[in-house]
Amino acid sequence: MNFYEHTIIARQDASPSQLKQLQDKYADLVSKNKGKVVKTESWGLLNLAYLIKKNKKGNYIHFKIEGFGETISELEKNEKIDKALLRYLTVRVKKLDLKTNYFEKKSEELREKSN
Repeated sequence: MNFYEHTIIARQDASPSQLKQLQDKYADLVSKNKGKVVKTESWGLLNLAYLIKKNKKGNYIHFKIEGFGETISELEKNEKIDKALLRYLTVRVKKLDLKTNYFEKKSEELREKSN
């Protein structure tokens, strides 16, 4: 099995329930295709570097996946036709970093520094 980091960017006007549905949909798709979602991170609404389909912002969801190439092929095939998504990116990695969360809320970091 290989390790992958997979990020999707959903439209900025998606509701929290729609984002949860997207997250569950793609996690189920991975598990149906002999893969396993090890960790899921919701990075929230972030600015895009440039306009994508008339959107200035996007909701980021990041998956850490253990699976095969066919698992990722099936995942990306379904994401191509999903109108709720702006972009997706998959990167194969040698080892999954499960400890570091790069997009934690700033307020949590400030509280830790003040203590």
